[in-house]
Order: sequence, then C-alpha cells, then structure tokens
Amino acid sequence: MKLSELPRRTVAVVEGVKDALPNDAIARRLRELGFVAGERVEIMAAGPFSAEPLLVQVGYTRFALRRSEAARVEVSAQAVGEAA
Repeated sequence: MKLSELPRRTVAVVEGVKDALPNDAIARRLRELGFVAGERVEIMAAGPFSAEPLLVQVGYTRFALRRSEAARVEVSAQAVGEAA
C-alpha cells in the first residue's frame, strides 16, 4: 500500500520509494531523508484542508509531506506486537 493510504496512528514498514518520473528528485530526496526499506513509519496527523499535509514519523524524525509525495512511498502494515 502507499503511505498516503495508511490510516493514522498505524505502524508500517517502508518497502521502498517509487520514482514517478525518470530521475525523480522528490523520490531521491525521500530516500535521503530516511524513507528506506525496513524503516518504521507512521502517519501522526493530517492537516485540516483536504487532509494535507501529512505529519509522518520515520524512525525518530517527523516530516510534513504532501499526499502526492507520500504516495511515492510503498509500505506494508505491521502486525500488532511485531518488532520493527
């Protein structure tokens, strides 16, 4: 599933970041910020208008992302009690 589809306060694990275009600068920057395979991620909150931006925690760092940016990040939901 895409990070933009993840319900709030649900822990997931990053599977990877997909390039929307060849040499996608936004996807590259997301990887540089820590959205890499195996990293724990969670949507903490969403903004009041169109639920944008999303407040996303990856590892111990929080970022504000547009839904279009979050849609580039592929995640898998983590089972309750499963270690990250």
